[in-house]
Amino acid sequence: MTEAREEDASVPVAERIEGMDEKPRRGRRPAQGEPVLNRAFRLLDVFSVDEPVLTLTEISERCGIPLSSTQRLSQQLLALGVLERLPDGGFSMGLRMLGYAACAPRGHGLRALAVPYLEILYRLTQQHAQLAVADGEKLTISERLTAPNAVPARFHIGDRLPLHHSASGLAMLAYSGEEAIDAYVSGPLDGEPGSTALTDGAELRAYLAEVRKAGRAWFSRSIPAPGESIAAPIFDHTGACIAALGVVGGLGTINIPVVEPALLSLARVLTRDVSRARITSAT
Repeated sequence: MTEAREEDASVPVAERIEGMDEKPRRGRRPAQGEPVLNRAFRLLDVFSVDEPVLTLTEISERCGIPLSSTQRLSQQLLALGVLERLPDGGFSMGLRMLGYAACAPRGHGLRALAVPYLEILYRLTQQHAQLAVADGEKLTISERLTAPNAVPARFHIGDRLPLHHSASGLAMLAYSGEEAIDAYVSGPLDGEPGSTALTDGAELRAYLAEVRKAGRAWFSRSIPAPGESIAAPIFDHTGACIAALGVVGGLGTINIPVVEPALLSLARVLTRDVSRARITSAT
């Protein structure tokens, strides 16, 4: 048995997950017709920084997969090291995922370049200084430095959210090109209670034009506490916007006349570094 497990470990995780199923089936698809790999990621998506440990029942309820299927799939993920089982019976992300994350240039590589500039913003504002990367029609928070007395943040490192729900997302969306903007503003725009998220396509398009004129985006929300954010775009050597550098603070705590020019300057320098490192949206 030990030898079989060691042999399986040499096979890429994605290939092994694709072959998992409740019963052997032609085409390697579960009864519902959804690829098993999709199910695996749906299961993993329920974990968050706020809730890093979940019971099997909680996982099943949140990902919408029947309990019996969740149990079988979780056991396979445990065997692969993608999940870990805690002494109290709860499940958490496995350390193996940390290794995969370190291989992502736009995560680890871009983060390494950005940290010195995040430290400058952190010291200047004594709030949250963060880096977000473009992820389709959403963004992923890649890194954040937080002061002890900073306003509570609603989102955390690793969280994904729609582009129009944050200053960082708006900064990236504004420079994503006319075709991408047309597609985004034409689609459904969900609102966010207590925030300045725009749900009207024409209004959002007009604001994105303002962002391009100013070179930065602004956003505010009242949940979990009144706060505001400002962010500037980061470009790769092809001119594509791949990330955003930003500050998140309590409402009225960001000294815009001081922070804005510093942010724009740091974003330009980071763009230079990213261009030299050849980090792109395709990597």
